[in-house]
Amino acid sequence: MHPDLPHSQLKIRRVRLDTGRENVVVVSRHSKALRAEIFRGFSRVELRRGGKVLLATLLITDDDTLAASDEIGLSEPAFRRFAEAVGTPVTVRPASPPESLEAVRAKIRGRTLSQAEIGAIISDLAHYRYSDMEIAAFLIGSASFITSDELLALTGAMAQAGTQLIWPNPVVVDKHCIGGIPGNRTSMVVVPIVAAHGLPIPKTSSRAITSPAGTADTMEVLARVNIGVEEMKAIVSSCNGCLIWGGHVNLSPADDVLISVERPLSLDTREQMVASIMSKKIAAGSTHLLIDIPVGPTAKVSGGVEAMRLRKLFEFVGDRFGRSVEVITTDGSQPIGNGIGPVLEANDVMAVLGNEPGAPRDLREKSLRLAAHLLEYDPKLRGGAGYARARELLDSGAALKQMQKIIDAQGPSTCSNELGPLSFDVKAMHDGIVSAIDCLRLNRLARTAGAPLDKGAGIRLFKKIGDRVEQGEPLYRVYTFDHPEHDLVADAAAEETGYLVNGHEALQGTTAP
Repeated sequence: MHPDLPHSQLKIRRVRLDTGRENVVVVSRHSKALRAEIFRGFSRVELRRGGKVLLATLLITDDDTLAASDEIGLSEPAFRRFAEAVGTPVTVRPASPPESLEAVRAKIRGRTLSQAEIGAIISDLAHYRYSDMEIAAFLIGSASFITSDELLALTGAMAQAGTQLIWPNPVVVDKHCIGGIPGNRTSMVVVPIVAAHGLPIPKTSSRAITSPAGTADTMEVLARVNIGVEEMKAIVSSCNGCLIWGGHVNLSPADDVLISVERPLSLDTREQMVASIMSKKIAAGSTHLLIDIPVGPTAKVSGGVEAMRLRKLFEFVGDRFGRSVEVITTDGSQPIGNGIGPVLEANDVMAVLGNEPGAPRDLREKSLRLAAHLLEYDPKLRGGAGYARARELLDSGAALKQMQKIIDAQGPSTCSNELGPLSFDVKAMHDGIVSAIDCLRLNRLARTAGAPLDKGAGIRLFKKIGDRVEQGEPLYRVYTFDHPEHDLVADAAAEETGYLVNGHEALQGTTAP
């Protein structure tokens, strides 16, 4: 902050605007204390009260109901982060760009950054001092090239920027899938199996960004997931595990900021992915980590060579930070389970845990395989016994009992578990065998239907690769809550279904069930 920049005092007003991740403030064009022309050349302002500082994007309004001439309106994110009462006077002045932006410019020009420079960038990101444009500049600069030392510095800085959990146990296990496969809710089966065995598995998960459901979105159908650090520790102490939203415990907050800009730009480089995942697992206090890399034509990783390179990066970072990291590749050629969307995926999970006859076998088998790897970290368990132990815990009902214990500890969900009342079937136009399923396409269709915002929106699958279909037989059913989403997703599914039957597009139209 430059002391010679003009400043004024205005009173805080809360403006009911959800501006997502960004801090946004509103000032009246008729403000007598803060003339709009003062901010010519500035896009951001600094709010200060005592030692508290908030940087925000400035909007000028002609609507005095949003901000009177002696007020500054704070959007919901800005109001929450500044944490001062309505009517509190604050000093407002044009904001100087963060000093770390010079390092971002250097990265764009091709220079390797020092650990201190990367640490300064991550600190400013975690404190919301960057605009989306500045975040994009850093991401693009890093996507061009990043050295091994920069990767380690980035991972360490991101892990240290927020909460860092410490557990009393010598072995704390965790798993993570790099994503991209619809319905892949293995964590919700693995956690109760491993916890029932007695190994601590404090699972913090993300909400969906570009997918129709994250683990946290799906678990929220069954239990509360917005849980703080101390309550999380109490749940893990009593249940050996939890399934909560990581954003509420502030693990690697800079990563959440980067992801919000990274995903729309499709800047999902190997190094950024590894730094993102490993920073959160290091901050979560995990000692032994299992990484699941689905490989398939429409998955994030399409081939074995790419998977091997990614595995080596995970192992490299794990070694440097003293974490045991095991990486496995799994089938990413098609969705896992029978449902895509929070309610449908939660139904699949509970069917597997309950050993129901119609439970999806692929979700069950993949979950058992992953749980087996984690159980092998128990020094008391003989080598190779992990799968048999995992199956025993699932078949006996111990895993279901443990899941119910975790649900009870986290508290009841406030979300509806009803499916969308509007639906239609996507049907095969000819007889044949399902030869391919486009995971990315089905993800997009489910999101168009309203998932994950509408928990009961999504897709129920009737056919998988290798299944025989007859003309007119349903391939899948789409659920929505409102007519606009229904019409939009019906048109999208008619244009491209995501299914190939005998190597050809499966459908030219859709019908109501």
